[in-house]
Amino acid sequence: MIMVGWLLASAAAVYISSIHAQPSPEVQVRISAAIAAARVSNSTDIDYTAFVNPFIGTDYTNYGDVCPGASVPFGMVKFTTDFTGYAPAGYISDPSQKARGMSPLHDSGTGSSLGTYGNFEVMPLLCPSGFDTCTTTLAARERYRKNDSDDAYPGYFSLTLDNDIKMEATSTRRAGLERFTFPGGAKPYFVLDLANDLPASFAGGTLDINPENGRITISGHYGSSFGPGSYYYQAFACYDLLNGGTQRLSEYGVWTGDTYGLDAKGLGQTHLNLSQNLIGGSIYQSGALFSYEGNPKEVILRVGVSFVSTDQACANAEEEVGTSSFEEIQKASKALWQEKLSKVEIDVVNTPPNVTEMLYSSLYRASLTPNNATLETQGAFANTTSFYFDSLYCSWDTFRTFYPLMTLHSPVEFAQIVDTYIDGWRKLGWMPECRANNLPGWTQGGSSGDNIVAQFAVNYHNEAQALGIDLDELYAAIVTDGQVNPPEWNTMGRQVNVYKQFSYVPFAVLDTGSTGRQTREGSRTLEYAFEDFGIRQVAQVLGKTDDVEYYTNRSYWYRNVWDATVDSDGYQGFMQKRFSNGTFYNTDPVDCSPKDTRSSQECSLQEDNQSGFYESSSWEYSWYAPHDTGYLVELMGGNTTFTDRLDHFFESGYFLAGNEPSFQQTPIGYHYANQPWRSVDRVRDVVINNFNIDIAGLPGNDDQAAMATLLGFHLLGLYPVPSTSHYLIISPFTPKYTIHNAYLNTSTTVTVTNYSPASVAYPIPDGVPAYVKSVTINGVPAKSRCYIDFYDTFRVGGEIEIVVTEDKTYDCGGPVPESLSMGGFASAR
Repeated sequence: MIMVGWLLASAAAVYISSIHAQPSPEVQVRISAAIAAARVSNSTDIDYTAFVNPFIGTDYTNYGDVCPGASVPFGMVKFTTDFTGYAPAGYISDPSQKARGMSPLHDSGTGSSLGTYGNFEVMPLLCPSGFDTCTTTLAARERYRKNDSDDAYPGYFSLTLDNDIKMEATSTRRAGLERFTFPGGAKPYFVLDLANDLPASFAGGTLDINPENGRITISGHYGSSFGPGSYYYQAFACYDLLNGGTQRLSEYGVWTGDTYGLDAKGLGQTHLNLSQNLIGGSIYQSGALFSYEGNPKEVILRVGVSFVSTDQACANAEEEVGTSSFEEIQKASKALWQEKLSKVEIDVVNTPPNVTEMLYSSLYRASLTPNNATLETQGAFANTTSFYFDSLYCSWDTFRTFYPLMTLHSPVEFAQIVDTYIDGWRKLGWMPECRANNLPGWTQGGSSGDNIVAQFAVNYHNEAQALGIDLDELYAAIVTDGQVNPPEWNTMGRQVNVYKQFSYVPFAVLDTGSTGRQTREGSRTLEYAFEDFGIRQVAQVLGKTDDVEYYTNRSYWYRNVWDATVDSDGYQGFMQKRFSNGTFYNTDPVDCSPKDTRSSQECSLQEDNQSGFYESSSWEYSWYAPHDTGYLVELMGGNTTFTDRLDHFFESGYFLAGNEPSFQQTPIGYHYANQPWRSVDRVRDVVINNFNIDIAGLPGNDDQAAMATLLGFHLLGLYPVPSTSHYLIISPFTPKYTIHNAYLNTSTTVTVTNYSPASVAYPIPDGVPAYVKSVTINGVPAKSRCYIDFYDTFRVGGEIEIVVTEDKTYDCGGPVPESLSMGGFASAR
């Protein structure tokens, strides 16, 4: 596929209503016009928010699970309309699904099949025969939307139902405004839901209507979306109905219902107090119903939410929204997004328009989550003085690219999130791995938070104290992960007792001291080893020589699950799970890959996942040693066999673009075999055949912007080595960009000399420069054209020049990227 075809496929034509029906074609028209205007303007005052397409990844084919709702950066609220069917983020572009109502709480990009949050849905209604005839229950009130009506941009969301009611939203961090426009002459009714959230997890709550003040408050208990079913969190909402006295209530009351005929309404009643329905079955539905005097065409609801109390929810709305208009809140939200997006400024004039749109849409999603719920804590974290972020969903997804990108431009927010991880250790004994809905979620690979806080410590240890981070406390937290076995390690920590005893995680091992799902032994060993590397890196920063040696040796334990005797497709040696007596339990390396032909198989957290790996195959995980890839090259037979095998991995269909173990090492693995030009080709292949600006523009779940930041790095021509200060150099898709780090007061400009937009293609046409000939940093030739160090570049600012050529036959021109066992990462910067 060449660039021209890719550009055409990414143009406005993909939004023709007969194909997708949603969102509105005007979304792409508006974005394309904004980019075109910027390309012909000499102004440096560029509105980067105009380049963002919030609907990328909202599809119903690849299931990006992106939330296009109104939010501020890292907002606790994300207002969008919830839909029926598979819609983990509430919204889905699938026109065959019906709207349930608009709600303020959502996550973005998660793969939870049940959905997350969706509490406090409000649905506008037309009830021409009056209060008692209103459709209040979920199934009864659901409606289709009008084709080509959905719209969104940073800080704003809207759609129009098929009864011509328009729903709009804008937001602050913990509150927002919902605006509804009704057909002329119709009396506006609203149903507000107490019990129905997306995962149908309601476990009891209360609702109160104060008709004099025009306020409804809600308190409820709800269940986790990705964690133990026995865990519940509390959520609170405050709906102000009078818009500062400009709106008057007509009727109000409460309702209850079910799917078997119960449809009871209490006109004038103001209180619900309902417990969990212990007999099981469907949720016992309930909520408020109200209407307005004078048949106003427009109704505005002010909404505040909290995880502390209804009083706090109301205070949040009063403090953050107050008497501000919809347009004022929308403008303030846009300003916050402009500040965030302008941390990366590209040469818009000479960058292909779809690259511009993909990059800024990715940067947008990279600041959409996790959710900043500081001062909104409960349970063990109630009244904590630390920052508190929810929806760390999950660390296994985000340590690879999300936090290394944040390292480049946002150390303040990074430090706040690190404080959250450390506070998890303070309060619960271990750092969080997959916090969801304010609750511990399922562990996937171990304690990947170790690599996240190590990323911060390695790159910002000089500023840590000023940023509010005690490095000794940080180290104590990660050492706990590495040394102390929790009694139950499904949600926090690692099964580190048997790991230390056998130097790998054994299959079918007797563990008399802890409980957890004993699967994924191969991948857990590999992940534990890299987490140990993260601990080693912090020990090095702190000058703990003995610990450096100890965790260096443990980081090599990934080798203990390498079985050199296993053959697949003519290639020898694969990672395998292993019994405690040392013998291997061999499974087919193809199992759980895209080429797995078994009629049924489990590859995730299920108890009958027998492959030994998590959401992946041995073909994928056998590349996984980010800190010691050079040794893997030797294990696999040297540079030639390694690159041949890597080519086979891609060309035979083992690569899975939407899967973290695939994208972590493989597209850029050629660098370690001193053939970086192959990485350039492969990254072009990955981007052009898996990403675009369509609603299906992601190859899978965005995974809390893991995919967004992966794409961002690819477009910028970089790739990080997590828990280090190193970034591999690939080949940028843009001729020039500047990354601003306001905290360090630095700006770093990367210029690609000889750049050609024709290089944004796969295969790259003959004679088109795209391959790195030389790299200079502030006028000094880099020691390698394969990688740079944060300390020499983005930390100090200045100029990086990458000269590209059409010559494919180049090597690193110096050292290949570092590997621990070959003398790499020998000292802290």
